[in-house]
Amino acid sequence: MRPKPWTWVWVSVVVTLLCGGPIAFVVWGAMAWSEIGETKQVDCAEVMTFARGSLPMSAEDAHCTAAHWQDTQATAEFRMPRSEVAGWLEAAYPTGEPAFSCAQDRCVDVSYDELLYVHVRVTYEDGVTALVRVEAFDT
Repeated sequence: MRPKPWTWVWVSVVVTLLCGGPIAFVVWGAMAWSEIGETKQVDCAEVMTFARGSLPMSAEDAHCTAAHWQDTQATAEFRMPRSEVAGWLEAAYPTGEPAFSCAQDRCVDVSYDELLYVHVRVTYEDGVTALVRVEAFDT
């Protein structure tokens, strides 16, 4: 008895799915996992919203990044007038406490229910400018 012409087509489709399906799944997984946790540039408004603060109106040279995997870590770095730092810190992070150790000119740590942590580090660059770095991460 001769097989029907469509039998070979169906056999080819089944063999392709059985062999190619798992291979395609492994390739997709490898590509998806290769980007996990990479730091990417993001909008500073998003970072500051995540950090439960706001970018000062006088902020300049803002650069923001975020990395996501099991946790999210976001960083905002910008310059602002030195004279406005204290007021901005008080308005943005009123519950902030001085950091235990601080290698910069001013450091503030804030914890939100032990789910989100924010570290603010301020370095006075000269008599008028301050470099502010806000790091926020959740657990």
